Amino acid sequence: MRTDSSPGSLPAREHLPAAGAGTPVLDVVIPVYNEEKDLRPCVLRLHDHLTRTFPYGFRITVADNASTDATPHVAARLAAELPEVTSRRLEQKGRGRALRTVWSASDAPVLAYMDVDLSTDLNALLPLVAPLISGHSDLAIGSRLARSSRVVRGAKREFISRSYNLILRGSLQARFSDAQCGFKAIRRDVAQVLLPLVEDTGWFFDTEMLVLAERAGCRIHEVPVDWVDDPDSTVHIVRTATEDLKGVWRVGKALATGSLPLDRLARPFGDDPRDRELAGVPQGLARQLVGFCAVGALSTLFYLLLYSAFRGFTGSQAANALALLVSAVANTAANRRLTFGVRGRGGAVRHQAQGLVVFGIGLVLTSGSLAALNAATADPGHSTELAVLIAANLAATVLRFLLFRAWVFPDPAPATQPLPAQPRHPDPYRTRGGATVRLRPVRDAHTDPRDGR
Repeated sequence: MRTDSSPGSLPAREHLPAAGAGTPVLDVVIPVYNEEKDLRPCVLRLHDHLTRTFPYGFRITVADNASTDATPHVAARLAAELPEVTSRRLEQKGRGRALRTVWSASDAPVLAYMDVDLSTDLNALLPLVAPLISGHSDLAIGSRLARSSRVVRGAKREFISRSYNLILRGSLQARFSDAQCGFKAIRRDVAQVLLPLVEDTGWFFDTEMLVLAERAGCRIHEVPVDWVDDPDSTVHIVRTATEDLKGVWRVGKALATGSLPLDRLARPFGDDPRDRELAGVPQGLARQLVGFCAVGALSTLFYLLLYSAFRGFTGSQAANALALLVSAVANTAANRRLTFGVRGRGGAVRHQAQGLVVFGIGLVLTSGSLAALNAATADPGHSTELAVLIAANLAATVLRFLLFRAWVFPDPAPATQPLPAQPRHPDPYRTRGGATVRLRPVRDAHTDPRDGR
């Protein structure tokens, strides 16, 4: 996973200014490999559509992925015939490599790509790029899985596509609906910051870019599309699926360990009242309570399983101490990342040390409860012990949340000077406990589950 420095923070979203004469607003990239038959009709059809319907200057770039047939010659002839068409030859295969190369060198403020088979209805192209031109969104994707989309394809591809997107939702918490549709666009200023963090050079390139963009708080616009499957597609399904699963594992591991520097993508925010900080108003209390309860429920189940396992070869006090110690370390790590949104490894050791102090308090409560039970009953049953421990852990959980929020992961201290009534670009990131934490994400219908996704 790439961890090298990106070019800088994302700029504020603004409507693109009117382009000067000869400067294209949109650069549509068509990555191809051995497509000598389909390339010319594809480019001619796309060029005709853009000429008739697109109100800005445009460019079509053919990105040849080391083709071994006549594809480079077809691309060169098209570039010679049509002034809006250019071609770029790469000596290595890989759709992601082609897109990265062309997008990184393009001067157009909006970058897009589509598959050479033109499976997606071109009427969706203007709705795809319009939110990027207006400054409303950072990326846009065509979705074949939206309710209003009309899709014609075989049952095998339908099953694979839906299964893959379910895997992304379950493993990487992705919220976009269709990662594989070959119909996407991105603003160039966003691409310049995001692309250095994307490692894949093949088919997983799209998914990795979208996951990182979503985790960084970028706004992703989705467009329902009409899509007809290409029966002559040269994509090797099994090989592609295997590579995609490897990519999911790699990105998931990087996100879990905090090795991705997503905090570098901090964007200045606008005047949305939801992005303001008000003195004396707790930030994110309801969300933290929900996250803490979910982590606590799983931790309690984990603790009880450990206790039952340890109880088989040791006494109740020792089993309780061991189970509580292991589950406390896991609980602190989970709450650090999921409940309080602390990213990276900074302060992790200190947080665990403070968590162990909280663990000590919980140990006193639970051990005291066991001691009281043993004093009251000479030989208590196993079910009675578990019931007492559950009650004691509930009390310890309430105290643990209060200590986590006030001591281990406190909110940043308020500024000594009051914030202006309408801050131009309040910073969405702060330092909490020695690590970077995001206080308020971008919210819209495609990036925030609270808005009905």
